[in-house]
Amino acid sequence: MGNSLKKGFQAGFQTTWTLGKVIFPITILVSVLQYTPVLDWLAVLIAPLMGVFGLSGEAAIPLVIGNFLNLYAGIGAILSLELTVKEVFILAVMLSFSHNLLIESSVAAKVGLKMWIILLVRIGLAFISAIVVNLVWHGGGETAQYGFVGNTQAEPNGWLEIILLAVQKAGLGVIQLALIVIPLMIAIQFLKDLGMLNVFTKWMAPVTRMLGMKENTSMTLVAGLTIGLAYGAGVMIQAVKEDNVSYRDLTLAFIFLVACHAVVEDTLIFIPLGIPVLPLLIIRLSVAILLTITIAAIWRKVEAAPSRKEATYEN
Repeated sequence: MGNSLKKGFQAGFQTTWTLGKVIFPITILVSVLQYTPVLDWLAVLIAPLMGVFGLSGEAAIPLVIGNFLNLYAGIGAILSLELTVKEVFILAVMLSFSHNLLIESSVAAKVGLKMWIILLVRIGLAFISAIVVNLVWHGGGETAQYGFVGNTQAEPNGWLEIILLAVQKAGLGVIQLALIVIPLMIAIQFLKDLGMLNVFTKWMAPVTRMLGMKENTSMTLVAGLTIGLAYGAGVMIQAVKEDNVSYRDLTLAFIFLVACHAVVEDTLIFIPLGIPVLPLLIIRLSVAILLTITIAAIWRKVEAAPSRKEATYEN
């Protein structure tokens, strides 16, 4: 028992250190940017494109803020605007696929994936889903009635307070990461030593096979689905080291999770916006499953192509 605790703690601490080196500086950067004209300038820049997604120009503000910061910041920006139910739903769909891009994409790169793939998938899903919803849904023209308006936070006074606030947010982010990752790693280590992890992996086997992955990706999928990309990346890093998860399976797992991670929390937080969240959940799950199965099938065909060529030459 003591050995399991020690090994789990060491794995959790090492993972926290690895991810913390990414999360801490990026959190400081985006926190400082929040109090500069940069985000507003980007919102103005993309405002003319909003009509393609069925959104008004001002909807660019929550999109930019949500993608540079997080879902909560994006929702806070939505609450400050007068939008239709359809616009709010489209924003919710887009932000559920594409938010907190800097941190979560950097974490993906730390795990070993190419950042451009993650960015392409997330932004592509946000754009395509918005266009489809806009074309398919002809209702929702009434003004959205928000459940509540978030508490306004006092603005920092001067650059010193801005930097101190940014450092505080970054520090709290790393502490929160440690409070989640270290106990999680300890629990996983106990499950491994007790032989329960193999049972769980076999139980999840039909799901992972359906998605085109091997059984040893089960913990990665469950971690990402429940606690999100940034925190679930700790389990992914450990899985690559200990469970010999292949680059192919890791890529497929991440593609699934970028479309559908922290699925309960990231769906429920949209309830105060007064939109139907069940369709939002169904869209995320359906897109994640179909996209992953499709890419897995294409990957298998590409891998099989050289073998067929060699067999042809031999004949």
